[in-house]
Amino acid sequence: MIRRRILLGALLATLFAVGWWAGRVRASGDLYANLDLFVEVLHAVQSNYVDTVEPSPLIEGGMRGMLKELDPYSQYLDSREYDALQSRLAGEFDGIGVLVDLHEGFPIVISPIEGSPAWSEGVLPGDIITQVDGRPTFGLGIPEVSSRLRGEPGSSVKVTIVREGDPDDHDFTIERRHIETPAVPYAFVAAPGVGYLRLANFTEKAGAEVAAAVDSLRRAGARSLVLDLRGNPGGLVDQAVAVAQQFVPEGSLIVYTKGRAPTVGKRLLAGKARAELAWPMAVLVDGGSASSSEIVTGALQDLDRALVVGTNSFGKGSVQDVYPLRNRGGALKLTTALYYTASGRSIQKPRKASVALFEEDEEEAPADTAADSAKVAAPSRFRTAMGRTVLGGGGITPDIEVKSDSLAPVVRTLEHERVLLRFAGRWASAHPQDGNMSEAQWLEFRAFAMAEKPGVTAAEMDAARPALTAALEREHARRRGAASAARVMIGRDPVFLRAAQALRGARAPRDVFAHSNSVAPTPRKTATPSPHAPRGSR
Repeated sequence: MIRRRILLGALLATLFAVGWWAGRVRASGDLYANLDLFVEVLHAVQSNYVDTVEPSPLIEGGMRGMLKELDPYSQYLDSREYDALQSRLAGEFDGIGVLVDLHEGFPIVISPIEGSPAWSEGVLPGDIITQVDGRPTFGLGIPEVSSRLRGEPGSSVKVTIVREGDPDDHDFTIERRHIETPAVPYAFVAAPGVGYLRLANFTEKAGAEVAAAVDSLRRAGARSLVLDLRGNPGGLVDQAVAVAQQFVPEGSLIVYTKGRAPTVGKRLLAGKARAELAWPMAVLVDGGSASSSEIVTGALQDLDRALVVGTNSFGKGSVQDVYPLRNRGGALKLTTALYYTASGRSIQKPRKASVALFEEDEEEAPADTAADSAKVAAPSRFRTAMGRTVLGGGGITPDIEVKSDSLAPVVRTLEHERVLLRFAGRWASAHPQDGNMSEAQWLEFRAFAMAEKPGVTAAEMDAARPALTAALEREHARRRGAASAARVMIGRDPVFLRAAQALRGARAPRDVFAHSNSVAPTPRKTATPSPHAPRGSR
């Protein structure tokens, strides 16, 4: 013990001396001017704190705090977090499967990953996580929340959430499992000649999976394409290029980067690929579309290759390089540049440094706050290849804005209480091949819901009958797979319907822009969730 203290004292003395010397060296622009202060504080804590403390956690905490001062995306990753990042980018990890951001000190769910335990249990976008296993989450950073949510497959975690519009807290006990996330969970012909391709993330096989899906859609009779990037938080940039180059001519500029260091400036061009250049296209985006999703969308919009439909994307357009650290097995993830689309507009949206994004360990899971939005400057105007005006200054602004409708309170209540899920199970057992709800089945469901959830009235359910029916039919179809559920919901999805209407009158890619301004969305009486939303709307 004495020898250990002597060695530790010598180490601290050496660090203090180095800090004293470096603090007085001005030739490096005061880079180390305050190192002596840090070492002095560390020495005082080590010598005088009421309990014995190890220096390693203090140093690690100092590194995390230093990087937090830079921006939301620069992080110190310990060995476990670095391994988790690599696993996520490979498309697999162990956990419950949620994309989370920080909002006013609490973790907030951006989106559950399709097919994950959280998705199956009914966790919804916008859910605020107030406790994990009974321990408060307020004030926790990315690594701490990540550590609590991840775990061995088969283990369970209790998550307490607060949901907007619902005064009660809700507990979810979710079993962790090994999650493999396909980039393309499903693709099918959704309307005559109109292919629908859901791209959920940009993992290592995203480009190959999109290519295979496009080939499948072509064989199935598709002559145009809707590429759905809603809720896609991004991923590998090279896979964004691999996806975009399938729809633009070889040599087209997809995106470029600019940073302080000359070495980070790059121009990423479309390589040689079996591109689908004849199809009219539309891309669907929302506030959950970030990073690589915005690179693809911006490229297709700037090159006049696709009509963009939905709501503004998130605005995550910064480049993070990962520097492995030899001594600890961890890594430094550091923002080194910004992304710019072919027209010259920045994707990055200014936001407070306290807003940090992660998918448990995720660096690209989107969210926003009113305070952040208020600080964004007026958008700049840029020109596409055809001369169309597009907006810059943060994220991608759609060519046609279509907002998602919110669900009635009774629908949200019955969704969360799993009343819809339980009744759909009974219905599917009795009528496995019949996914269309009859009048008799509606009356049966109404009685079941009022018995299961006292306080819900028949009048409330009748008023929301179309949305409830759609949700029940989706749950019935879900038992045949996520693609079947998506097929049920896509015909009621207002964003898809608006895109399909524009595509319907287009014979060539550029026609979609001429038809877009003359097509009005179909009137709707009720709200329905998007096809990939887990039993609720965003």
